[in-house]
Amino acid sequence: MTLLKSQQRDMTAGSPGRIIIEFALPVFLGNVFQEFYSMVDTIIVGKFVGTNALAAVGSTGMINFLVFGFVWGMTAGFAVPVGQRFGAGDMKSLRQCVGTSVYTAMLLSAVLTFVSCLSMRSLMVLLHTPQDIFKDAYSYIMIVCGGLAATVLYNMTSYTLRAIGNSRTPLVFLILSAMLNILLDLLFVITFRMGVAGAAYATVISQAISGFACLFYIIRRVPLLRLSRDDLKFRRDLAVRQLYIGLPMALQFSITAIGALMVQAALNMLGTLYVAAYTAAGKIESLVTQMFGAQGATMAAYCAQNTGARKTDRIRQGIHASDIQSFLYAAAVGVLMITLGGHMTGLFISDRLEEVVPLVNTYLLCSAPFYIPLAIIFIYRNAMQGMGCVFVPMAGGVVELIARAVMSVVAANLHSYVGVCLAGSVAWAAAAAWLLCGYAWTMKRKKKSFSI
Repeated sequence: MTLLKSQQRDMTAGSPGRIIIEFALPVFLGNVFQEFYSMVDTIIVGKFVGTNALAAVGSTGMINFLVFGFVWGMTAGFAVPVGQRFGAGDMKSLRQCVGTSVYTAMLLSAVLTFVSCLSMRSLMVLLHTPQDIFKDAYSYIMIVCGGLAATVLYNMTSYTLRAIGNSRTPLVFLILSAMLNILLDLLFVITFRMGVAGAAYATVISQAISGFACLFYIIRRVPLLRLSRDDLKFRRDLAVRQLYIGLPMALQFSITAIGALMVQAALNMLGTLYVAAYTAAGKIESLVTQMFGAQGATMAAYCAQNTGARKTDRIRQGIHASDIQSFLYAAAVGVLMITLGGHMTGLFISDRLEEVVPLVNTYLLCSAPFYIPLAIIFIYRNAMQGMGCVFVPMAGGVVELIARAVMSVVAANLHSYVGVCLAGSVAWAAAAAWLLCGYAWTMKRKKKSFSI
């Protein structure tokens, strides 16, 4: 299989636009297949268990984002020094970074699993999770949190591969894992009648297999990342550097998630039907917006390598190319969601469609016009993080939190579903404005430091 050949790519030379789109497309496809983990759960649960079960899974969405966002931020942060050393051509230090990340990743898995499982019931009560779905929701999220180590393993290995320019191999394993997830969902939920718990087990098992597959591939097929005993020594200075970058990135995700949790609390107060509609709309939207995440992951790797190579002008060129690609995509899918998005509701729900579809359309009408600010968030946040600047993006998360908090309070007081739907859009616009200003300041500092 040619896709499984070692494919390190130097992103410090060649056409920025071409490099970015060639790297981003496999990441986009990988993100879509990763989305299948939760989407297949949603479709099968909604179709074969019922609307209340769909709402139960959906009510955990923002909690999932809080926990897994922290994992994504930390593991992406651990990979930034890897990309910077790859761009600088320092392969010995690169392997030492990877070796040290083994220890930091293990610590992350243990602490996060313990904390999330211990605090989950209290968090769900705080979010006003409806009583008629509480039991199923708690069962689902506890199983998923119990399998956090699998998520850490996959993200750690895939981000490391992407840091050295390989975005195709994680895609291959995600496709295989997504197919397994579908089969396990059908087996556990329909055949064994395990309900939402079966969907959660299918997700965890599939994620673990994709993580071990990536790890096995690295050991067998990527000589650059083949670690010696010396490479596997814990190095305090590298661990501190990884945590210096990873913790703010993780906190940025968590801060954003806290705002989203406030929105979820306002939504839960409206009742199960609104939760189900919001869940279905979010799943529909999540599929088409994965390209923004792919562009963000691309810019993190691209800017990390070019920061290591000290090429400020090339970083600017890459961001400009990513802007053009993402903005054109945002305009196209925005129109698609407004005109046709609601027709996909039937994928997730088989009963009460006449009540749910108008609510899904309301969500998409409030959200789709703001896809360009969403694209800006992913591009500029990840670009600055790739350059090693982590506090400006984290502050952007605070701006997003404040905007969501204000909108969620207004929506809760007015019992307004439209207010809930607009919360994300207002937050995107506010954070995008902050990040554009922060990027201009960051580039001035980088250009000055590189000229010394």
